[in-house]
Amino acid sequence: MSKIVHIEIPAPDLEKAKEFYSRVFSWKVEVTPEMDYAMWSAGEDAVGGGFSKSAKPATDGVLLHIGVDDIETKLREIEAAGGKTLTPKTKISDEWGYYAEFLDVFGNKLGLWSEK
Repeated sequence: MSKIVHIEIPAPDLEKAKEFYSRVFSWKVEVTPEMDYAMWSAGEDAVGGGFSKSAKPATDGVLLHIGVDDIETKLREIEAAGGKTLTPKTKISDEWGYYAEFLDVFGNKLGLWSEK
């Protein structure tokens, strides 16, 4: 079985990425200045990844969705931390739950997903 094991998110400012993602999603972020890179972990049961200074923020292409308990609360936290809501909480179906889309502090487009 194949599974996703690492996700990179463009982040021109690693300390700013650490502040935003730690504050909003409680991710553990370790910055390695000499490598212009930072590793992040979303917890034991989740995929981890890195923040790359060399990659350019994007709104097109693959869209990463982050699972949360309450989309509306998380969107308020995202905006308070400098992000922007693009698509508010939207129902997919009774079976598949809800999603929303936002821009992080660098202009990367990401999504949220929740059962409720």
